[in-house]
Amino acid sequence: MSVSEGDKAPAFAMTTDGGGTVSLKDLKGQTVVLYFYPKDDTPGCTKEACAFRDSMPDFSGLDATIIGVSKDSVKRHDNFKAKYDLPFTLASDDDGTVCEAYGTWVQKKLYGREYMGIERATFLINGKGVVAKVWRRVKVAGHVEEVLESAKSL
Repeated sequence: MSVSEGDKAPAFAMTTDGGGTVSLKDLKGQTVVLYFYPKDDTPGCTKEACAFRDSMPDFSGLDATIIGVSKDSVKRHDNFKAKYDLPFTLASDDDGTVCEAYGTWVQKKLYGREYMGIERATFLINGKGVVAKVWRRVKVAGHVEEVLESAKSL
């Protein structure tokens, strides 16, 4: 499945760091930045998470909620969040249903080896639950700034 701009955002409910839960319906009326990343505490994922962390004051001023999603366990999320002082929610899609719904569980290649993994992607969802912007195959450098600029226009 793939999600495009203008589509109704697929519903989700996931466990989060700290033993909580998050669902799209609970965020109705808010701008949501839903970003998918491969793995906690790896170089690219850490750089992306820290960039979102450093831009939190700007996103908070827009009443935007940031949620990082990977298949890592809640315990790994807790450790990652504590290590880098991440002030936003990390959600565990341990069974991959949310990744499937958003089309981020894809075939990847590394050194000639093919495997399934999470494509780095971000979905900007408006307060009505509609996908306003999609970034796929994200390159970390400059990405958070692009998301912030798009969020300002909602």
